[in-house]
Amino acid sequence: VQLQAFGGGLVQAGGSLRLSCAASGRTFSSYAMGWFRQADGKEREFVAAIRRSGGSTYYADSVKGRFTISRDNSKNTVYLQMNSLKPEDTAVYYCAAEGGSTWSDWGQGTQVTVSS
Repeated sequence: VQLQAFGGGLVQAGGSLRLSCAASGRTFSSYAMGWFRQADGKEREFVAAIRRSGGSTYYADSVKGRFTISRDNSKNTVYLQMNSLKPEDTAVYYCAAEGGSTWSDWGQGTQVTVSS
């Protein structure tokens, strides 16, 4: 599945952004979807994931209560609503699709910068 993430930008601390990831190709609803991020000089880290039906969601402790992942299978799109943003949320954010037991397909990333 091909993925394209967008919606990043520059925001002040305490602000909000919504990222979107549009999928094309094979059946979107067959995939669990996730968001990851990578800050400069750091390893890529898990942010959030959502099951195929959207019934279950998972979050990194660092974003729990501030970020919300959702999906619209009719639009082949997964979202990441980010509220109460902090400077430490600054990173390139990637969406990914889980094929089998691995994150097999990745989008190109979108930059999120949170100023203090």
